Amino acid sequence: MEIFDCIAAVARPVHDFGDEFMSDDATAAIGLRAGFSPGRGFYCRGRFGVLGEAPASVVQAVQGFLGPDLVATGWRDGRPVMPAEEAVACYAEAVRTWGRAFIPADADVEHFNCLAQQLIDAADADALPLFAGWRAQPVPGDDPVGAAMQRIHVLREHRGACHLAAVRLSGLSAREAMVVNLGVEQATHYGWREPGPVAAALIPHRQRAERLTDELQAPLYAMLTARQRADFARLVDALTGARPS
Repeated sequence: MEIFDCIAAVARPVHDFGDEFMSDDATAAIGLRAGFSPGRGFYCRGRFGVLGEAPASVVQAVQGFLGPDLVATGWRDGRPVMPAEEAVACYAEAVRTWGRAFIPADADVEHFNCLAQQLIDAADADALPLFAGWRAQPVPGDDPVGAAMQRIHVLREHRGACHLAAVRLSGLSAREAMVVNLGVEQATHYGWREPGPVAAALIPHRQRAERLTDELQAPLYAMLTARQRADFARLVDALTGARPS
């Protein structure tokens, strides 16, 4: 399989599977049991805690795509519950727990973990601090299914960080990119207040951003052989094919 064919095959399943984890009530319930209040505290503190005890404005600048009020509120609400390092460990366990529930039992997670780790290790993390922070988190050796889900999450963070850079290089703000991609209603759901429609002329900018994102990810997938890329695409499909009902 060619490099860009592999990227095209895995980008959406990895993104969507991770999105389903983040939005699942079962994930929120783990945060509630850990002491977080209903809302975005567990999500913000757990996902972005790899940045350390940073100001909310720094977290906003790094993650980009969520509205600043959503991030500031979630970060503020989550801070008193536990230190960032503990919140990340709790969130990582939630990632693995969700994977154990939804990755099919017959999926070849050992092969996936081997290939996924090659990609993660090969990545240049310069200017990708959220990815770098998640790559640095320990992955348990005695939980292959949970480890597979954690690696999906790390790869999702890599593409997301690359996409934020590509969006800005393409002349879009993060808000504009969210509206072009998802529409006004969904952009509002993700924290952008009164985002308003964007001009149709910006649509080609988003298309350019997608191409640039693929190009930024290409060096990772060049580390695999054509056969390994085909295997990886097949494995991603097998792992992410069982969607929550």
